[in-house]
Amino acid sequence: MDLLHAHYVRKSFSRHTHESFVFAAITEGVEAFHYGSDLVYAGPGQIALVNPDTPHTGHAGVPEGWTYRTIYPDAELIRSIAEDTIALRGGVGFTDPVVDDPYAAQLVIGVHRAAEEGNALAADSLLRLVTARMLRSHGGRVTPLTPLAAGARDAARARAVLLERMADPPTLEQLAAELDTSPFALLRAFRAAYGMPPHTWLTDARVRRARRLLDAGTPPAEAAVAVGFTDQPHLNRHFTRSVGVPPGAYQRARGAR
Repeated sequence: MDLLHAHYVRKSFSRHTHESFVFAAITEGVEAFHYGSDLVYAGPGQIALVNPDTPHTGHAGVPEGWTYRTIYPDAELIRSIAEDTIALRGGVGFTDPVVDDPYAAQLVIGVHRAAEEGNALAADSLLRLVTARMLRSHGGRVTPLTPLAAGARDAARARAVLLERMADPPTLEQLAAELDTSPFALLRAFRAAYGMPPHTWLTDARVRRARRLLDAGTPPAEAAVAVGFTDQPHLNRHFTRSVGVPPGAYQRARGAR
């Protein structure tokens, strides 16, 4: 599980998603972020919660910025805790993007401190405690929203094409022609299905795949080319805007564990 402890003032996260959940305990300042169609704010004693594959942004909500301690628990772990604590199986998630629970925020901070001390038993225990607490108060069954657009099937097919041809994707016009639809209809259907247009989704997917390559030890320059970025600086820019740190620093931190 990844951990992030950071203070940002001018940092602005572009719209992106995570494969994991996000629990971000704000310790100072205010973070603002778009979640769906809403702009929400989280301050000290509150936790910003993001479900997997949910588009969101992030920026300072006050001039002095914000400080937080974030954990990224795996979706399968959250599902297993949900089964144990609230007897809920299948798709589970959180219904509110911001939870006002200072005690839960302290548990998230405790996970960080335990990890920093090398106390895996305490970190695991505290993670399960805070997850169970938030599931009971703000958890529930989360099912993907069925897109209203008639081209939902085309959007899914377009997504599959972009995943398969990530390093050399077609243009929107070419993609629409392959799917026997119009560019505008595909653009509208894709946004309805995935919360962002195809080019933004593709950049996000490239960052996520690059992250997996970095986890496996692939040098950043090679990871950049493998996922379709022109060079490492191109990867650096988008990776930092989504993950919060440059790919080289991310990989070094992973290797230092």
